[in-house]
Amino acid sequence: MSLTDIVPPGVVTGDNLLKLLEHARDNGYAIPAVNCTSSSTANACLEAAAKNNSPIMIQVSNGGGKFVVGKSVSDPNAAAAGSVALAYHVRSVAKYYGVPVVLHSDHCAKKLLPWFDGMLEADKVFYEKFGEPLFSSHMLDLSEEPDEENIAICVKYFTEMAKMKIWLEMEIGITGGEEDGVNNEDVDPEKLYTTPEQVYSVYEALSKIGPMFSIAAAFGNVHGVYKPGNVKLSPEKLLAHQMYTKEKISSPLERPIFLVMHGGSGSTDAEISEAVTNGVIKMNIDTDTQWAYWDGLRGFEADKHDYLQGQIGNPDGADKPNKKYYDPRVWIRKAEESMVARVGVSIEKLGSKGKYTKSSEPGEPQFGTKKKTTPITYISLGLLAALTGTVLLRKKK
Repeated sequence: MSLTDIVPPGVVTGDNLLKLLEHARDNGYAIPAVNCTSSSTANACLEAAAKNNSPIMIQVSNGGGKFVVGKSVSDPNAAAAGSVALAYHVRSVAKYYGVPVVLHSDHCAKKLLPWFDGMLEADKVFYEKFGEPLFSSHMLDLSEEPDEENIAICVKYFTEMAKMKIWLEMEIGITGGEEDGVNNEDVDPEKLYTTPEQVYSVYEALSKIGPMFSIAAAFGNVHGVYKPGNVKLSPEKLLAHQMYTKEKISSPLERPIFLVMHGGSGSTDAEISEAVTNGVIKMNIDTDTQWAYWDGLRGFEADKHDYLQGQIGNPDGADKPNKKYYDPRVWIRKAEESMVARVGVSIEKLGSKGKYTKSSEPGEPQFGTKKKTTPITYISLGLLAALTGTVLLRKKK
């Protein structure tokens, strides 16, 4: 059955999210999950997905959330407030792009659990109002902790999340390199490769709660940018995880575990393809799209350099205005166009291109109500709910 027939366009949560990821697993493709730090980068991802008839995952990190709320804000709840704000933006516009969108939060280490708690509180407020969570899914990355503690904390949170049908992504085994302030460049190399026994221990604990979870199992992944060949990936280990768990639970599925790939920069196309074949249904993308966004701006500045040295005066005349070149809508758009193209490359590599026929239905903001109201009313409702969430966050201080 076509994905278009079973999953609606726009932000998907709960049962629809499970259907989406089951379709990816059963049909051998993965969905790109792109770290976004602004409405501009989120829109670029949505545009790329629409152009390529693909589902897309938009994710926010702790640092990304802080950036969205404003770098000058030092409030301890800033990361949660910014992450919630980005989620509301995506919910305001996602349906206008006509493809399924997953709203996700990225790596949350133990020290960042207050950020996770803030987002979960916003999920609960949204769920109580509209019957679904604000976010589709969240990630707990407790891979630096002992396995027993890692799994125990995941069980605790997943028990709460399952009540709202929120997907949990967890990590066991460490992704090397550095990203968003988490530095694992000097980690023990042995920890870069998760064992089948570790993966099964996670599956055994979480499957008792519900089916909506995925595992980021390390197979040599490294965050950051590297030349192909400089990172030793072992995607065949992912198949070993699948086979081990399949035997343990006597599953009829060829790939019973939802797996996630982090640190894809520097991976060859063959390594990515093998990882997807072995059950990866989501791959994180950050470093490459950061460069693409900058590269679009860099190219524009190089091309229009002489028109960007003052408000007045350029090669066409000393009294000629330059507003049409320095208007942020012009050069930000060039950054977006470059990022759109790069996200499209990942969509193609992961096999999700063409998996969803873009909806022709009129778009509308997604704030959980079916009443016939104008977009302005919806947006006002979203701002009100966002304010409510912020108030709740501040009460926790």
